[in-house]
Amino acid sequence: MKIIYLHQYFTTPEMAGGTRSYEMARRLVNKGHEVHVVTSWREKTGFLAYTYPEGIHVHWVHIPYSNEMPYMRRILAFVKYCIWAGIKCFRLKGDLVFATSTPLTVAIPGVICGKLQRIPLVFEVRDLWPALPIAMGAIKSKFLMGFTRRLERWAYLNSEVVVALSPGMKEGVVEAGISSDRVVVIPNSCDFNIFDVPIERGLKFRSSRLWLQDRPLIIYTGTFGRINGVGYMVALAKELLKIAPDIRILLIGGGYDLLSITRAAESAGVLNVNLFIEPAMPKSEIAGALSAATISSSLFIDLPEMRVNSANKFFDSLASSTPIIINYCGWQKTILERFDCGICSWDMSYEKAALLIKNRLSDNVWLLNASLSAKNVAQEFFSRDELATRLELILRLAKDAHNKNYLDSRDQHHNIHPEIVREARANRYE
Repeated sequence: MKIIYLHQYFTTPEMAGGTRSYEMARRLVNKGHEVHVVTSWREKTGFLAYTYPEGIHVHWVHIPYSNEMPYMRRILAFVKYCIWAGIKCFRLKGDLVFATSTPLTVAIPGVICGKLQRIPLVFEVRDLWPALPIAMGAIKSKFLMGFTRRLERWAYLNSEVVVALSPGMKEGVVEAGISSDRVVVIPNSCDFNIFDVPIERGLKFRSSRLWLQDRPLIIYTGTFGRINGVGYMVALAKELLKIAPDIRILLIGGGYDLLSITRAAESAGVLNVNLFIEPAMPKSEIAGALSAATISSSLFIDLPEMRVNSANKFFDSLASSTPIIINYCGWQKTILERFDCGICSWDMSYEKAALLIKNRLSDNVWLLNASLSAKNVAQEFFSRDELATRLELILRLAKDAHNKNYLDSRDQHHNIHPEIVREARANRYE
């Protein structure tokens, strides 16, 4: 197939950010498909078409965007991308459109392109929009709430199949009125070729930082956005300084809350004492940081809508055999507790969480077993190769089902391919 892959924020391992689309795209190319990624370039001007050595054709347009931008400027960036992507998709002439959110607006060029070219759309849900921005207070207008809910349902109804990144996200799609047989769970996954690195990578990372050396290390890598609540680490560092001053915390990244977190750490007396902050790193360098970590972390503010998340950093930690601490409830909490590959501090006071972390990080037997368990979970449930194979099957079946519907002159959503139904029900992650 010639696949038109819509993702507004596509990144490669040489860039900071999640690389799910890159990793899936190159595996689709390896299976014989022609993949054209339509995306935006945040830092350079103009237009750029580039074919990577892996065979992925990437079409870039310069649309400035950052986590620090006001919401209205972000919305403007979404609109600009929709217009350009719609034009580009129509010119590319493909066999299938695969659109991945966020933002939800990526569905607009996806649906329009699918209708005009009479090709199927497969829509991937990375976050439940608009439920999440409404819960955060980012969308307050009743008009916008209604509009975005209608846009969400419109996107789902015009998709041959919806791919959800967690069981909870699937439930959210079904609650929007979509048949569960048309929703398939393919979660974020683990890239062993990136994160299974020699121990020397971690040792080099440690030795290059005088404040670290052989001390226990808690690491956070990712966005310092409002939803992430990275300020949690400042409060945790303050408590750890009292009971375990040797433990170090390293925050790697940037975003809207970077300045406020830095100031809070200074005020708490922990900045450059037991808490350190470094700029965002490319995914290829994050592997060395995770190798150096005693335990990694994935953080979010305590919203029920965030409990269905499928954060990249969680799966990167599993791939690197690094135990994880999370501060939220949900399906990832269930994984940590079932397989004992990390710590969940949800609903704990900072004092209790700090004590639990201190005890775990001083328990070498637990650390070893948790590390082995993390690796086993990654290999058994979240191998990128296996999940990419499942995605490729879904895309092929969606195209077959779509073509059959047109031949039969039936409504395209009433004759779902039986194999898609079986795949939708064969969910190992619930």
